[in-house]
Amino acid sequence: MSTESPGADRFARAIFLRRSRSGSEATWKMWVRRPYAPGMPALRSPDARIVAFHRLHASGCFVMPNPWDAGSARALEQLGFPALATTSAGFAWTLGRSDNRVTLDEALAHLRAVAVAVSVPVNADFEGGFAIEPERVAEHVKLAAATGIAGLSIEDSTGDESDPLYGFELAVERIRAARSAIDECGIGEGRGIVLTGRSEGFLWGRPDIDETARRLSAYAEAGADCLYAPRITTPAQIATLVAAVAPKPLNLLINSPFLTVAEAAAMGVRRISVGGTLARTAWAGFLAAATEIAEKGTFSRFEHLPNVDALLR
Repeated sequence: MSTESPGADRFARAIFLRRSRSGSEATWKMWVRRPYAPGMPALRSPDARIVAFHRLHASGCFVMPNPWDAGSARALEQLGFPALATTSAGFAWTLGRSDNRVTLDEALAHLRAVAVAVSVPVNADFEGGFAIEPERVAEHVKLAAATGIAGLSIEDSTGDESDPLYGFELAVERIRAARSAIDECGIGEGRGIVLTGRSEGFLWGRPDIDETARRLSAYAEAGADCLYAPRITTPAQIATLVAAVAPKPLNLLINSPFLTVAEAAAMGVRRISVGGTLARTAWAGFLAAATEIAEKGTFSRFEHLPNVDALLR
């Protein structure tokens, strides 16, 4: 079944043929199609998914869980979630690496695989754009926008524990460059994919709520559609950031049972994600069963297991 749509696919095809090493029409046709089987949802066009994703951010509060591969994405879609988001950590673990250790090409291939597996909007954990300079961030954002995703996030973390955040002006310019790149794509009926600006201070040992609010507010002014600061957890922190970015929506990471969906919604949170936490729960079950086999020679965890074949049929 084709994913073709007049705006998105003309742009995606041009990017693919220009950038792909294989770069053939035949490869393009394989890329924008997926096998179809009875029971699989009809694949909505990239434009339609982008429009739907914008609408989700307009009011209310929705949960956007994070699959780590195509199979977990399809399972989450079948549970009724209206949108999904990739997880850089969860994907890296499938490659036997720690977070932030995948290449741009690997990330783009992963985004294509997840986006084509489901019919709901997919938001990309695009880390820091796989570049420092705003111009290169913009170039990479265009490549990501051509994978069929409906949104992506750009972080302000450097990866350097001694100096973990980009300087304020550079961080804002990186978001502004991503915004310009999205606007140039002309997809999503002219609105472009949803851009999320992330500030990583709480994740990298710089838990300054005032600086986080300042950065997120500036990212909103620079064109981010949604704002996100991982690891904020208290009602006061959440209230501060909701107010700082209003009327734009705030994404809240819930990676431990500190809040319910209803409580987050009452605080004004518009979007909830779980990062790599679902992937960690899968790893927990796997490691517990494997450890029992290695240490005890028993297999007690091999019962009451899900029928995964039936789930993905």
